[in-house]
Amino acid sequence: MGSLSFEKDFEPSAITPRGLAPPGLIPNGDFGEMKRLKLDTTSTTPRKNLNLSVTEPGKNDGPSLDCTLMNYIDTLSQRINYHIGYPVNICYEHYASLAPLLQFHLNNCGDPFLQNTVDFHSKDFEVAVLNWFADLWEIEKDQYWGYVTNGGTEGNLHGILVGRELLPNGILYASKDSHYSVAKAAMMYRMEFEMINASVNGEMDYSDLKAKLLQNKGKPAIINVTIGTTFKGAVDDLDIILQTLRDCGYTHDQFYIHCDAALNGLIIPFVKKMISFKKPIGSVTISGHKFLGCPMPCGVQITRKSYINNLSRRVEYIASVDATISGSRNGLTPIFLWYSLSAKGHIGFQKDVKRCLDNAKYLKDRLQQAGISVMLNELSIIVVLERPRDHEFVRRWQLSCVRDMAHVIVMPGITKETLDSFITDLLQQRKKWYQDGRVSPPCVADDIGAQNCACSYHKIDYIIA
Repeated sequence: MGSLSFEKDFEPSAITPRGLAPPGLIPNGDFGEMKRLKLDTTSTTPRKNLNLSVTEPGKNDGPSLDCTLMNYIDTLSQRINYHIGYPVNICYEHYASLAPLLQFHLNNCGDPFLQNTVDFHSKDFEVAVLNWFADLWEIEKDQYWGYVTNGGTEGNLHGILVGRELLPNGILYASKDSHYSVAKAAMMYRMEFEMINASVNGEMDYSDLKAKLLQNKGKPAIINVTIGTTFKGAVDDLDIILQTLRDCGYTHDQFYIHCDAALNGLIIPFVKKMISFKKPIGSVTISGHKFLGCPMPCGVQITRKSYINNLSRRVEYIASVDATISGSRNGLTPIFLWYSLSAKGHIGFQKDVKRCLDNAKYLKDRLQQAGISVMLNELSIIVVLERPRDHEFVRRWQLSCVRDMAHVIVMPGITKETLDSFITDLLQQRKKWYQDGRVSPPCVADDIGAQNCACSYHKIDYIIA
């Protein structure tokens, strides 16, 4: 897709410090090309604190503004191949085309479906993005309401708020492996909160859910269903949860379901039909900067149009109705999302999903063959492994760790070459960590299951079995 054009020629110098991009370093202003140029010389050194301060013009004795920014960009570019521990897709090439938009302040305040009196917004792009997701999650355009959020947490806060407003005395249920923003919502809204146990793979324990639903039968249920848990990538089975509600005698007017699909909301629909408003769910949210990819945090939240009146308030100052959490919203993000969706299309997503699932299995198999404790859930791109012993190694690969576990999230920009480099580095380091036999790899049977643990005890136990 071509670059945006304006009647007045756009001058990058208006928003980019002069000298920030020296000739030859970023051909044609393409930062994607700069990334590619840096891949062969990536640094293994984690980024250090820059210890910056704001200086007065003409009174700065240190590096120039341009030099500081150029060094910062250089550092980030060198660290791209080591970004494997968190769910952010940094594989996109649209910022050069969309850079001209940075000269405008775009604010999508109020309802996305109502125009503002000011012209500097991108609600038309926002509605196009919402319509795309409404189609993906099977709800008619005149039956839904939604908006582009600042991220998955805001989506969870909004979805749970809709449920609370519909069922004011409802109890919020969520598994212990759900995102921390769910408990945050319960605290902010002063909701009664029931934490549901999770199985060893991170999926909700449905027997515990049933027991607690029966225990609280007199009150409505607001259930957070996690479509891909943060650390293990486990998927709560929506159909089992709905059946559990029916078995416990809850009618449709006695429960509300919010689906937190921050990462997997753009993966699972291209593998199996699970997330659908044809089922009695109330809302779905995803993070736009995760599998789709966007330079700034963002998300999409969709709920049923019939529910939103409980939140809507007319605001005369902006000549609109507002039912959002944040009010003012970044008008750039809907354009980035629209551009990515349009450039990639369903076929592009299907290819990305297949490649990521295949690469995740490749990593899991390689680690397993090397005798390393590892687990991979079905429909997940999150590979959970034993926590590396050395903090420096963890920082080099920017890994997320919980207890004795770490994980690698195989996003679209992560290639087999990157995974091979990680595996080679890990195997070399493990020889140093465990060479004298006085220290052994951790037992992670309680965290990922005995069948996935390769500690000395469970490895022998598995061989005997």
